[in-house]
Amino acid sequence: MPLNSWTSWPLRESLSREDISGARMWIRRAVRLVMVAALVWTTLAGPSFTGWGLMAAGAGMVITVVAFHAFYRTTLARRLWPSIGLFAVLDAAASGFALGGVRAAATVLWCACAVTAMARLPLGVALPCTAATLGAYAAANTGNWMATAATTVGLALAGYVVRLDAEARGNTQRLLAQERAARKAEAESAALAERGRIAREIHDVLAHSLSAQLVHLEAARLLIRRSTDLEVDRDQLLERVAACRGMAREGLEGTREALSALRGEMIPVEDFLRRLAATEGAQLHVAGEARTVPAEAGLAVRRVAQEALTNVRKDAPGAQVSVRLEYGTDDVGLEVRDFGGRGMPGELARSGSGYGLPGMRERAELLGGTLESGPDGKGFVVRLWVPA
Repeated sequence: MPLNSWTSWPLRESLSREDISGARMWIRRAVRLVMVAALVWTTLAGPSFTGWGLMAAGAGMVITVVAFHAFYRTTLARRLWPSIGLFAVLDAAASGFALGGVRAAATVLWCACAVTAMARLPLGVALPCTAATLGAYAAANTGNWMATAATTVGLALAGYVVRLDAEARGNTQRLLAQERAARKAEAESAALAERGRIAREIHDVLAHSLSAQLVHLEAARLLIRRSTDLEVDRDQLLERVAACRGMAREGLEGTREALSALRGEMIPVEDFLRRLAATEGAQLHVAGEARTVPAEAGLAVRRVAQEALTNVRKDAPGAQVSVRLEYGTDDVGLEVRDFGGRGMPGELARSGSGYGLPGMRERAELLGGTLESGPDGKGFVVRLWVPA
């Protein structure tokens, strides 16, 4: 047996009353009540105590009850020497009852001390205390040595069984507490993950819509500042304003789609990309056998496509754009490629936040996928692969 098992206290959960069922608590109270009643009855109904003897017997019973209560408190607080001192008081009280002729009360008290010491003290201290108590009991009961020996062994085993039962209950309570803590941490982690998902949805939807509106507004501002005759450029200004209105309407639809996505209600990825490509003037190519894509993977494809097309609009206005959706066996791929713009990306490109590509890459990595982006030939390409 390891050394620490001899010197360590029983688990605090096994010594306390926490998480004890009502039935078990009432049984313990009933046993204690019976023991106290037996102690009082055998003390007062035994020899004819009168005068100072009766007062001494009453004082002994009060001291015994108080000492037992204090012993429970000190062992719960894991205070070794006060616990040993109180146990010595209880043992002395039992010997005093035996010397006073109250054998039944002494026997009850010795039995209680033996079982309680084994259940609540470190094993290295409990064994000597229990041995001293049972030795005093055996010395006081010499009439039938076989019955005394059987009772002594039975009390020692009963105390050890009570200790094992308390330890098992304490371990169970500790495991339950750890499980509750783990579930709480898991719930907090899930809540943080859901908050992150909602934050990404808000960013991706609003960034796509608002950055597109900023592009058109910036173009309108440059047109107004550089124009010498607004009447001549009136049609271009109206075109930019109409485009902003369209982007605002698209942003509203995107917000509704994001809310639907959070509720698990989404249109198929291919239909979404066809609608998006038609709005942006891009060409869509689909490879592989069409199938239903899991919600998270489909959402990643949607948002990456939106962000990539927004970047094209900001950084390469007027560029030809090709969107390719590929269904793999265990994954789905997306490629957005532009072939160089003919516009002025300088001032328009500054309308974004600069976090589009890192956000797309983070979304892909969270799903166990990859995202690559960079110059390719005459333009820029974004490639996404996610498990699906």
